[in-house]
Amino acid sequence: MTWRNPVTEGLRQSQPGLFTRLRAWFSHHLQSLVFSLGKIYRSPLPTIMTVAVIAITLTLPAGFYLFLKNLERVSGDFRSSTQISLYLKLDTSDNDARALEISLKELVDIADTSFISREQALNEFKQNSGFGESIEQLDNNPLPHTIVVQPVHEIDPLRIKTLVSQLQADPRVDIAKLDTEWLERLYTIVDMARRSVIIISLLFSFAVLLTIGNTIRLDIQNRYQEIIVTKLIGATDAFIRRPFLYGGVWYGLLGGLLAWLLVEFSALMLSGPVARLNQLYRANFELVTFNFTDFMILLAASTLLGLAGSWLAVARHLNDIEPK
Repeated sequence: MTWRNPVTEGLRQSQPGLFTRLRAWFSHHLQSLVFSLGKIYRSPLPTIMTVAVIAITLTLPAGFYLFLKNLERVSGDFRSSTQISLYLKLDTSDNDARALEISLKELVDIADTSFISREQALNEFKQNSGFGESIEQLDNNPLPHTIVVQPVHEIDPLRIKTLVSQLQADPRVDIAKLDTEWLERLYTIVDMARRSVIIISLLFSFAVLLTIGNTIRLDIQNRYQEIIVTKLIGATDAFIRRPFLYGGVWYGLLGGLLAWLLVEFSALMLSGPVARLNQLYRANFELVTFNFTDFMILLAASTLLGLAGSWLAVARHLNDIEPK
């Protein structure tokens, strides 16, 4: 018969089970979540000021991101509209020109081609140039056959240059023309804008951390005596820390929601001028706003910033409060 220590058995039996401990842990997290929200609700003016500062801080990088999104869309439209004009030699017959067009459609980097005959080009020039009477006095048609080549959408600038050189090497082609300098400048601007958005986002994320951290620090100082009493009755640092962490989460979440509303309102204000611009230039550009994925990323980032800012403040100041 095995002898058992009654004191040890009593202590073992008095310890709560795993399920009980987990239920208590989740219960306290839920209480901290509700308590921190109630505390924010009971202080409307400081809450509104803090959330507004966070939202304005987040609106700037979010707005720059939205601007970059629209700029990349415009650059993509320009890339898809990039064309190569092949001006054939004057002695190229109509059959040879059309045969060249058919062979070009078989190339991998070419999405489509369009053939413009010498007669069609001359007629269009007469109608659009205003020199119709002068052109009719010419003995011969000075315009060559032209093939307009549309590269595939995903082709990069280097492959476009290689394609131009390949087309220029054909003996029937006199001039292969493509103005890519403006396109390369546009891609450079887009790359600069993308890096600027990253830098701005990092700087303003640090500003959000400081804002939430300072707010939580003031909250800790205001509850100085309450924290001391709580420690005296045996509360752990984790127990005391949770309401402050959830407070930072609420600040970040509300700030992200308000930042999203500000960005959407700004896009709505710009929709009118964009529509008038489309009418003036006969374009069909539509302003891109946040989709569901962008919205969730913004909320997740603002919430994590709130959690990180509150954690830094609590880790810095809570350890300095000890009962004497």
